Amino acid sequence: MRLLRNIVLTVVLVFITAVSPAQQVPMYSQYIMNGFLINPSLAGRDGYTSINITARQQWLGLSGAPATFAASFQTRILKDSYISKSTSVRKKIIHPTKGGNVGLGAYVFNDRNGIMSRTGILAAYAYHMELGKSNGTPNYLSLGLAATVYQYAIDLNGNLLLHDINDDFLNNYDRVVIIPDFNFGASYTTSKYYVGFAMSSLSRGSLLFMSSGDNKNSELGYYFLTGGYKIGFPGNRDFELEPSVLIKSSDMVFKSAQMDLTARVYYKSDYWAGLSYRTGDAIILLLGLKYDRFIFAYAFDMTLTAIRKQSFGSHELTMAIKFGESARRYKWINAY
Repeated sequence: MRLLRNIVLTVVLVFITAVSPAQQVPMYSQYIMNGFLINPSLAGRDGYTSINITARQQWLGLSGAPATFAASFQTRILKDSYISKSTSVRKKIIHPTKGGNVGLGAYVFNDRNGIMSRTGILAAYAYHMELGKSNGTPNYLSLGLAATVYQYAIDLNGNLLLHDINDDFLNNYDRVVIIPDFNFGASYTTSKYYVGFAMSSLSRGSLLFMSSGDNKNSELGYYFLTGGYKIGFPGNRDFELEPSVLIKSSDMVFKSAQMDLTARVYYKSDYWAGLSYRTGDAIILLLGLKYDRFIFAYAFDMTLTAIRKQSFGSHELTMAIKFGESARRYKWINAY
């Protein structure tokens, strides 16, 4: 365990030295709510069958500002399934009760930024391996691979002012292209802490909009490093503190790296509030609650840059539903 912590610390320090302001695509303030959106190894990790919806409007009030929508489904494929009379998920379960190492997930997404938009679908496969136990609960090393296909489009009919409408470069663009690609992720989770690493755009899918084929530029790859630790309050089991970090960058690491530092306080695991600082960009307020099988969360980004004078901040809503105490209770996900 000491070796693992030293490796993680070294990677974190390397990333921190490169941190500078950047706009990543897409951006999520509540990545903790559904880490599957950035790391395919988390598909089916908790054993629930989950449906999540995330909607984000960045820089509200600013025309052409980035907006993101994602709807995801994930589950665990199990060796044995049965029907349980109860359907409550209020009981806190850290791991599934029986075998089943394979997790599956998928999501559809739309990410729009000015005249540029990406719309697509992603499907992920994850494998969860038990590596010992901590405090009586298993530790899991998870690996995931995702395949994605998306449409990259340019809309010149929107709010765009062209200096030269006869520009050969613009007029020769293929304004809609279909791009296949792959993502990879790995994570290690225990009852107290977790670390994860993910890479997107493994094939660096070409964004060749010019029909002549003279433009040889390709899409950048993106990297995500996450980690968090749960701290109990002495003498009060109802409250729990979870500091966490998300470090993200692209192939242009020294120009694009950015870090989210977050601290959330949970009350009985059903209510939480937190603050996050995104380097060079925003301070974020996080609120959330869980009622039976339903989860609701809201994030407000208070922009720190000059753009705050032109907008009303960024807003993000997440809604989720989790079926059963674990996915094992539904026969339709039986692995056989």
